Amino acid sequence: MDVAVRFEKVVAGFSRYHKYTLGTELRNKSREIVAPIVKANAVHDKQDQLLVLRERLDELLIILRIAKETRAFKYFKSI
Repeated sequence: MDVAVRFEKVVAGFSRYHKYTLGTELRNKSREIVAPIVKANAVHDKQDQLLVLRERLDELLIILRIAKETRAFKYFKSI
């Protein structure tokens, strides 16, 4: 949950162009990560949910790398 909230704050500082492109993707992916965590905590066999979580985290990392390379972040350390 903290990651999703943090991205909401960081994306607010993006330029208009990046806010509505990469920023939207970062915000959406960070929110998509919360559900598998909640589901994994609720079930006994966590493997399926953890695989879903891993895939979504990989997708988020790709978007983060693109945002870094395009200099969408004012300060990359703001993450």
